[in-house]
Amino acid sequence: MHPAAGSVPPDQEPLIEEPLGNRYSRPRPSDHFHGAYVIFFLLGIGSLLPWNFFITAKHYWMFKLQNCSDKAEQAPSDLRDYFESYISIASTVPSVLCLIGNFLLVNKVPASVRILSSLFVMLAVFLVITVLVKVDTSAWTTPFFALTVGCVAVVSSASTVFSSSIFGLSSCFPMRNLQALISGQAMGGTISAVASVIDLAAAADVTDSALAYFLTADIFIVVCIMVYLLLPRLEYSRYYLSSQKESPSLATVPPDSSAEDRAEPGGTTNSSFLTRSTGIPPLRPILQKTALLGFCLFYVFFISIIIFPSLSSNIESVSKDSGSLWSTKYFVPLTSFLLYNFADWCGRQITAWIQVPGPKSKLLPALVLLRTIFLPLFILSNYKPRTHIRTVLFNQDVYPVVFTALLGLSNGYLGTLVMVYGPKIVPRELAEAAGVVMTFYLMLGLAVGSACAVFVVHHV
Repeated sequence: MHPAAGSVPPDQEPLIEEPLGNRYSRPRPSDHFHGAYVIFFLLGIGSLLPWNFFITAKHYWMFKLQNCSDKAEQAPSDLRDYFESYISIASTVPSVLCLIGNFLLVNKVPASVRILSSLFVMLAVFLVITVLVKVDTSAWTTPFFALTVGCVAVVSSASTVFSSSIFGLSSCFPMRNLQALISGQAMGGTISAVASVIDLAAAADVTDSALAYFLTADIFIVVCIMVYLLLPRLEYSRYYLSSQKESPSLATVPPDSSAEDRAEPGGTTNSSFLTRSTGIPPLRPILQKTALLGFCLFYVFFISIIIFPSLSSNIESVSKDSGSLWSTKYFVPLTSFLLYNFADWCGRQITAWIQVPGPKSKLLPALVLLRTIFLPLFILSNYKPRTHIRTVLFNQDVYPVVFTALLGLSNGYLGTLVMVYGPKIVPRELAEAAGVVMTFYLMLGLAVGSACAVFVVHHV
């Protein structure tokens, strides 16, 4: 009698079922020293690190763009005041296109090629950004802004391909590795915010601070390349990756077949789906299964990107005129970037222990829609500059602190719940493709939200 599959803890079960003939032929290896878990955690950090390092370096971008505002030119001043909104658009719109391309190529280009090429592109662009820190751009501020936006577009596109590819790869492994990846993504924001605060405190000159800051990002991308190359060398990883090769998760299925036809009783993969594995995954059954979850994921990040960082990072301390370091230098880095990212990380961690409401619960979309209330809460805080809505209802520093903590916590918890539910409600052979589709919903929410953020900040 074979060992019962149920004896394995739930978070150790693979998201994609192994072939029955292979399942008991060799013992399931353990993750020695939690090596694979740590690697996925580090790759999660690296997947969102470029975006986080770009938006968190607010003081540096304001320094680089301040030369134009000294000349009282309206256009360059507009570039500085609404920099975060433009960066959001530049990072999300191209990413949606790259995500579509990644879905089409997911069975044609090996994951290792997509992951490594995207990491090298990110490293190359960040090296350019690092070099430009010590270059005097005061005579060509507007072209520098255009170059920066171009770099953001390229690095975010590469980051999207990397994120969706590594998310799909994690579906071959037990659930705990997916949780490590998602937790790492949130920790990337926290690390970038902490690094920004430390650099601000340690360096007297803003360019010295930025140089150390971006060098940190360069080094971490190199670390990501190294740990990814180490992943297939682990016996634990080879076990699940070889199982996945024997049972492709993205086998092409007839477009008119029902979802039920694709899943054998007990969750095993129908042998008819092992015949072709290089075509485009079937989109219709995935969209049918994930429609509600997709909307929830879209709306969670739609609201979040409108507020963070475009609105939240421009909320000033009500005691800024006092000239204290807290109100002038550290208020935004601590109460906007660090607090939001730490709360987001906490929300994602909570999903490892609590997973309510369920994927089919009506409470889930209700909670997601309830987050809309954050928009007027932030607008009515001490946002600067404001030209249309003069009312400041929440005129104490504690209000944006509480709002930001709740925004980050709800973003991390609800976003992670929905993201994890996606690959679990489709047949196992479509789990990886469902992961890419869920990432598309996320990026679409960010793209549409970024465009709306520009509209919102110009009308506050």
